[in-house]
Formats: sequence, C-alpha cells, structure tokens
Amino acid sequence: MCKTEPTIEFQNDRLMQRLDLFLASQGMGFNAATEKRRRLHEAYALNALSDCQLAHMGMTRADIPAFVFADLLGS
Repeated sequence: MCKTEPTIEFQNDRLMQRLDLFLASQGMGFNAATEKRRRLHEAYALNALSDCQLAHMGMTRADIPAFVFADLLGS
C-alpha cells in the first residue's frame, strides 16, 4: 500500500493583496519579495485569528501588514 503525505495549501488572496499594497506604499530600498516570504507565517497566523481576537490585540485585519513589518519599517 502506498501512503502519501497530505498537501495543505493556504490561499488567501486578500491577505497577499494587503501585504503587497502595504509594501508598495512604503517605497523601495529593500527586497520586498524576500522579506514578504520571511514573514508570511506570522501574517497567516494573525490572519487566522478571529476579528474579536485581533480587536483584543488592538488590531484589525488591515493592520496586519504594518504589524508584521513594524520592526523593519516602523509603525
């Protein structure tokens, strides 16, 4: 019997659009694609939270990109 590992694929176009728009609005000066890939796990984790959980953190979904890149670009 052949067993294969399941493939889990997350597709969240809205989150990716928010990240792209945020990075584009910040201007260039660093490799945005590389930094985006490095921080996707954190962005997906935050996006998986409920609106109530985000509000408890003082955030909305629109705030996720700025939060994820706060150390690099400031708040």
